[in-house]
Amino acid sequence: MTNPNSSAPKGSEKDRVLIFDTTLRDGEQCPGASMTFEEKIEVAELLDDMGVDIIEAGFPIASQGDFDSVAEVAKRSKNSIIAGLSRAAFNDIDRCAEAVKFAKRPRIHTFLSTSPVHMKYKLQKEPHEVFEMVIAQVTRARNHVEDVEWSAEDGTRTEIDFLCKCVEAAIKAGATTINIPDTVGYTTPAEYAQLFKTVRERVPNSDKARFSVHCHDDLGMAVANSISGVEGGARQIECTINGIGERAGNASLEEIVMALRTRSDFYPYWNNIDAR
Repeated sequence: MTNPNSSAPKGSEKDRVLIFDTTLRDGEQCPGASMTFEEKIEVAELLDDMGVDIIEAGFPIASQGDFDSVAEVAKRSKNSIIAGLSRAAFNDIDRCAEAVKFAKRPRIHTFLSTSPVHMKYKLQKEPHEVFEMVIAQVTRARNHVEDVEWSAEDGTRTEIDFLCKCVEAAIKAGATTINIPDTVGYTTPAEYAQLFKTVRERVPNSDKARFSVHCHDDLGMAVANSISGVEGGARQIECTINGIGERAGNASLEEIVMALRTRSDFYPYWNNIDAR
């Protein structure tokens, strides 16, 4: 659907950047930013009307309240893809599928840590075990829905060979979007752009998936990193209203949209957000 008030003149489909809003999930992890059921529905409807491509409505396994709000957002969505977040555990994925099944266009977004520090201390698993989990979790999600996003948590601190191996396996298992997040707000714009270039060049089936950026603002570079990731070949940006989120926050939706619109002379990318 073409929006006449979107951010920039329409270019080719290869230059379209999908806007993935996670205000209702990652944004809610900001201290003091928790929302009531009614507030979540109101925000979701505004995002849907604004032209947001994907709304991450919550983390269904987290609580009954989260499940209910994701399900209600899914039922009411008119245009946006509705995503729920899940860890690699099968019960997480199944619960997520149950919540998003009401959407016209449901997505399961499932993640797993891939960096050495996270695998050792958070997961307490060896790389070969994590690799097998990637295949299993994406396969499980794909059995529920056609639209599956897989995230390599702490991707910017993951060893490049292992990251490429996991990305290739996730796409082969059916992931349609691959997110390489800067989970701890650690990377720089040049590094992040190069990371996407390298992964896309080295993963033989990379053309079968859309790549996504998800940046945290610990060093004040979330927006710059997100746009640099797009320059490296990503075509989905994960962001929140006002950049709210855990710790220092996420990339700001409005800054990203207006940066791409105002400097369309420099950035040849377009999105479907109604900037009014």
